[in-house]
This record gives sequence, structure tokens and C-alpha cells, in this order.
Amino acid sequence: MRINGTNATARASSTAAPRRASSGTFSVAEQETPRSAAAASSLRAVTSLDALIALQGVEDPTERKKRAVGRGRHALDVLDALKVGVLDGSLDASVIGRLKAASEGLKADSGDAGLDGVLAEIDLRVAVELAKAGVR
Repeated sequence: MRINGTNATARASSTAAPRRASSGTFSVAEQETPRSAAAASSLRAVTSLDALIALQGVEDPTERKKRAVGRGRHALDVLDALKVGVLDGSLDASVIGRLKAASEGLKADSGDAGLDGVLAEIDLRVAVELAKAGVR
């Protein structure tokens, strides 16, 4: 095994010298460019994607009210179908299943006290009809 001492002049001569332009302008050799440029750009893309996903999670109050109104209207439509089925004598088990599914979304908070009160009344009516049918 052979051990050589450190020779600073040999190390300095073995490295590639940067290219110099004859006009005196600044230039950077390709070897000196940082290799982490691709990693930095992909990191920026990931953070912007995370920001977009976070913004999608932010809920607009008007959209929340629209969805609550839609759930209430759907529950009322199913209650009407139940009424028609009882009056015709053609009550179907699928109507009871649809009514049970409609009752699950009525308890969500819409952000409007008046709308929440109406949805609570619809939910009570749905609960009464489900109890009459023996479901709960």
C-alpha cells in the first residue's frame, strides 16, 4: 500500500479551467451550472400543485347554501313520490330507500340559520315517514 502526500498543485492543474470569452463578457461553463436546477423547478411545481389542492378545499358559502337547498329540494321530491305512492297504493321499497338516502344529507350546516331551520323541519318529516315505514 502506498500513501502519497497531498499535493495542492496537482489538484489545481487537474480541474477544468473555466472558458473565457475574448470579448471580456461574462460566461459560465456548462460544468459549473448547478445540477439542482431541475430539482428546484420540480419543487416549485409541487408547491403550486399543493396550493391548488388547498384552494379547492376552501368552500364558498354560496356554494354551501346552493348544495343545502338542493338537498332539501331532493328530500321534498322524494317525500312527494312517497305521498303519490301511498295514495295510488303503489308504494315501492325503492322510494323508502331513496328517502333514507335523502335524510343523511339534511343535517349538514349550510351557514344560514333560516335555511338550517327549514332543513331541520324537512328532516323531521322524513324521520316521521321513515318511522311509519319501520325504517331507522
